[in-house]
Amino acid sequence: MKDRTAPAQLGIVIYDGTEPIDVGGTVGVVSMAARILPGLTATTIAAHPGPVHLAGGLTVLAQHGFADAPPCDVFVVCGGPGWGDQVLDPGMLTFLRRQPPTQVASVCTGALILAAAGLLDGLPATTRRRTVGTEAQPPLSLLPSLGTDVHPCEALVVDAGTVTGGGVSLAIDTTLYLIGRLYGTEARDEVADVLEYDRAWAANRRALGIVTAA
Repeated sequence: MKDRTAPAQLGIVIYDGTEPIDVGGTVGVVSMAARILPGLTATTIAAHPGPVHLAGGLTVLAQHGFADAPPCDVFVVCGGPGWGDQVLDPGMLTFLRRQPPTQVASVCTGALILAAAGLLDGLPATTRRRTVGTEAQPPLSLLPSLGTDVHPCEALVVDAGTVTGGGVSLAIDTTLYLIGRLYGTEARDEVADVLEYDRAWAANRRALGIVTAA
């Protein structure tokens, strides 16, 4: 566990078709957390630095590409409707396979990309539980088809070494959990207070729970 002033960096992995709430839920939490954890930073990583077209028409700039991505304490793969292309993308899958599994996490349907990279083989994992729009199946039910012996789990967060978080707004909860892994639960809960998310954080833990299988 790090001292509260120690540096730590989250690499937020994005791609065309990433859901903006996943990016905001991760980067936004880190931005607020840095007010009390001054060494905590986030950086955005995509296949190449430069414009990335998110779902809903928003464009953001990735600060790094896969080739020049800096060392990070955790690489967090965001979800979004673009996941279907990413599970077939050799660049994305190779980048993820190069990282230590305990330094990789996902929010929402980012877990489907981790499964395709083989990072969830033999492990419990979670992702979004409900269908949206024209989706034929809930993303959670697709996990076994993308990896080997992946065990879908309805949960807020699953920590099996590699961390997977639930759907959509639970990007906030997953980022709080990762902050707790880095800096401890006291610092994590203080960040939740700063966000005025403390009651939601507690309620989501009661409703969905955190599964630790590391």
